[in-house]
Amino acid sequence: MPEQSELRHFLQSRRARLTPADVGLPWHDGRRVAGLRREELASLAGVSVDYYTRLEQGRARNVSDQVLTAVADALQLHDLERRHLFDLVRAAAPKRPGGQTPGSVPTPLVRARPALHALIQTLDPMPAMLYGPRLEVLGGNRMSRILFDDFSAMPVAERNLARWMFLNPRAREVYVDWEDIARQMVSVLHFTAGRDAGDPALAALVDGLRARSELFARYWSDYAVFQHTYGLKRFHHSAVGMVTLHYETLHPPADHDIYLTVYTAPAGSPSEEKLRLLSSWATSGATPHEHEKRGTR
Repeated sequence: MPEQSELRHFLQSRRARLTPADVGLPWHDGRRVAGLRREELASLAGVSVDYYTRLEQGRARNVSDQVLTAVADALQLHDLERRHLFDLVRAAAPKRPGGQTPGSVPTPLVRARPALHALIQTLDPMPAMLYGPRLEVLGGNRMSRILFDDFSAMPVAERNLARWMFLNPRAREVYVDWEDIARQMVSVLHFTAGRDAGDPALAALVDGLRARSELFARYWSDYAVFQHTYGLKRFHHSAVGMVTLHYETLHPPADHDIYLTVYTAPAGSPSEEKLRLLSSWATSGATPHEHEKRGTR
């Protein structure tokens, strides 16, 4: 089962990043494996080697929260990784007779309500976007089209942030820190894969990107997880140069699988002025370069 494979690779990758010295165990010269062995992890978690092996392979039944917490502690997982571990174990659990394993129901395709589309249009000159759990772009305001790209002009199948990030050359022009943001997007998809195991649309997206982008495949093999909440991102626009913006990702309570990300600049900062310039140029109908020629910048 794909869910069992995901759980196995995630736990193996977390074991591999720890050394015996990291967890207070003796290090022996000539050791062939840098990471923790299964028996070492099992001892730290207080379970038998056989039980941990079955857990890692997705064959353990009725795994208690206490055991998962002990394994997470032994692996020194951060909060998001702990949530991911719990999701993966639930997804990999054997299915009940006549029913679905909790968490294994595919996530339906989502659409944003008209009111949400209307809301983001009012945020100008702040860029704002709506997206779904697979990073599918559901909508964006005018400033998002100026700063990022016009996703509404793309075929529906191409309206995806991860797909755009790895397959569209414009993404490398837009993001100053392209590699860091690209890794984050892959990690977001990993986190979603844990929550929505068995989702064929997500599986198709990941398989397609792994086949078409060697870099995506390499990042995917790291099995890192990430969730967009808030932070700082640097963008480049050909007319105004670098723009540094804070982002906040909001989750409308009535829309389970929809996220709204708003980008803001500190008041009085050069980046705020650049956003206002880009917005005014777009409002006037002239290109930024035409304004530069007229000396209105």
